Amino acid sequence: MLQSRVVPLSAPAGSEPNDDRLLDAYSNAVSGVAESLSRSVVRIEVEHRGRGRGGSGSGLVMTHSGYLLTNSHVVAGASRLAARFADGKTLQAEVVGDDPDSDLAVVKVAASDLVPAPFGDSKKLRVGQLAIAIGNPLGFEASVTAGVVSALGRSLRAQSGRLMDDIVQTDAALNPGNSGGPLADSKGNVIGVNTAMILGAQGICFAIAINTARLVATQLIAYGKVRRSWIGIGAQNVRLPKALRERFELENETAVLVVQTEGDSPAERGGLRQGDLLLSIAGTPVGSVDDLHKALSHERLGVPTQIGVARGEELSLLTVTPIETRPRS
Repeated sequence: MLQSRVVPLSAPAGSEPNDDRLLDAYSNAVSGVAESLSRSVVRIEVEHRGRGRGGSGSGLVMTHSGYLLTNSHVVAGASRLAARFADGKTLQAEVVGDDPDSDLAVVKVAASDLVPAPFGDSKKLRVGQLAIAIGNPLGFEASVTAGVVSALGRSLRAQSGRLMDDIVQTDAALNPGNSGGPLADSKGNVIGVNTAMILGAQGICFAIAINTARLVATQLIAYGKVRRSWIGIGAQNVRLPKALRERFELENETAVLVVQTEGDSPAERGGLRQGDLLLSIAGTPVGSVDDLHKALSHERLGVPTQIGVARGEELSLLTVTPIETRPRS
């Protein structure tokens, strides 16, 4: 006859329970990242002239020498900034560079002994892998949430109106105040900078991929801004007439209509006119204003660039030499 065997759930007599043994791999990963990365996460306190305290966000330490990375919308319009560290130390901060188009900013504090956050490689991310967010949501300092990488390569529109690419989607819970804080992998490497959540949705949050953030931060430290090229046109998205597409065997169904050209701009000097349909830049098809922005990177500065244009019933290639983006008024 078979006899059942009862396995006791309690620890054997004479032994004491060990919390470390009770923690599973998931808990160990999350708690380990929280312990190692919290020293590199700061609370960004913001004041606005005439309004006093304007709220707070999060940031992360980039270098021993005091450079911190955060979101542009966290520091926008600030008259005074301070960074509060995990040990309670608070230091005055100043903006080194700000880029609303990527929603990233670099601020600096007077310090030389900070613990920088280790950066990962967002190109190696996989959907479903563990994602851990650390920040200061709604003023609750050093809060940790965990989830997974929900999707890669998302696009999100910045408050400036420009489209941000290579956005990481996660279901790690984010709230106001998490902005600018790190999204990390299970090894504690930062894989993104938390930037937004969808209001009213459950578990749909976004972070700027760390590879993008690293490139932007490098330019902000070097130049105080991100260098982008500019040709001087006003434009809008339009559908291409079917007859035009068939006649010239165009793949795109849409193009960019030149609504205006600014005086003495690269576009005007290159021969672009109001009413032209912009189809390509340097041989790459352009189907929207977002495509146009993407093509006009800093690498095009001062480089004569061929632009494919449909004008009336003719196709032509014009040569335009982009210059640096105009300063914002």
